[in-house]
Amino acid sequence: MTDPVYPPLSTLSTGLRCRCPRCGKGPLLRGYLKIRDACPECGLDYSFADPADGPAFFGMTGVGTVGLGLFMWFEFTVQPPIWVHLVVTMPLLVLACLAVLRPIKGWMVSEQYIHKAAPAEWASIGKHGDGSKWK
Repeated sequence: MTDPVYPPLSTLSTGLRCRCPRCGKGPLLRGYLKIRDACPECGLDYSFADPADGPAFFGMTGVGTVGLGLFMWFEFTVQPPIWVHLVVTMPLLVLACLAVLRPIKGWMVSEQYIHKAAPAEWASIGKHGDGSKWK
């Protein structure tokens, strides 16, 4: 019996929907940000997935850039008191960061699967200074 063949899927589509990067059907995440052990549909082991702090960095950078532009526009056109920014603007920025975190994490895991990301493997070439003409 042969293993089923899975066609390559769009990393953007599967990632933003937080679906399995191989079959596109099974859920990638359990809870809000916890990556499952394996896909319940196709059995893909998700042990390769380690996006680390990438989703938080890209999410905050994107939301911060757009948010800063909107903040400046709001400040210069309406000129509200500071408490309006504390009550409205800051919670909106936090909610926007939380909203983009899941899709970005799914997209990064999909990219890791497609590009066969793996931990770095280092090989020793000997002791420090061996083989050097500087002794």
